[in-house]
Amino acid sequence: MARYTGPKVRISRRLATNIFENEKGRKALERRPFPPGQHGRTRRRNAGSEYLAQLQEKQKAKFIYGVLERQFRRTYEEANRLQGPTGENLLRLLEQRLDNVVYRAGWAETRPQARQFVSHGKILVNGKRVDIASARVKRGDVVSLSEKARGMIIVQHNLDTLDRVTVGWLEKGDEGKQVTVRELPQREHIDVPVREQLIVELYSK
Repeated sequence: MARYTGPKVRISRRLATNIFENEKGRKALERRPFPPGQHGRTRRRNAGSEYLAQLQEKQKAKFIYGVLERQFRRTYEEANRLQGPTGENLLRLLEQRLDNVVYRAGWAETRPQARQFVSHGKILVNGKRVDIASARVKRGDVVSLSEKARGMIIVQHNLDTLDRVTVGWLEKGDEGKQVTVRELPQREHIDVPVREQLIVELYSK
């Protein structure tokens, strides 16, 4: 299972966004709202360049959804073949990942934690265990916690404390331990801080 395992706060500071949605990243950005490194406060190289802005938006999307370069490129090419704006299609395909649904359901505090729940077999899709984080949900799919996951302290803690608002394309059930995909996500449902048009411009060069 390929995934990014390097320093997370450094990535968040470089992209000026709490990419991994954790408390450590939030505090680091508050204390040091500038890029990492010895010259982070005074870095000017390529500042404001069009290419840098496009690259940073791609990096944001990759790290937020936990996708490496080759898989991200394949997802972009698939989005480009679909009808409608390519950038919106890209975000919609990423949003349909199973680990993202687990995060959206409020069962995991962060997407990396959601990915771990999926890979450890804690998630069911239509009653069957699915341990592939990149598996894509479809309209009508029912995603639920396994019996073992329902008894996990961390899952119950997340359900009790996160109070995450359910996005419009998902419907909660079974006391919050099950979600149904009512419809495929639309752009207005996706709140990630990414300007998808810049990604399209980058790949269109």
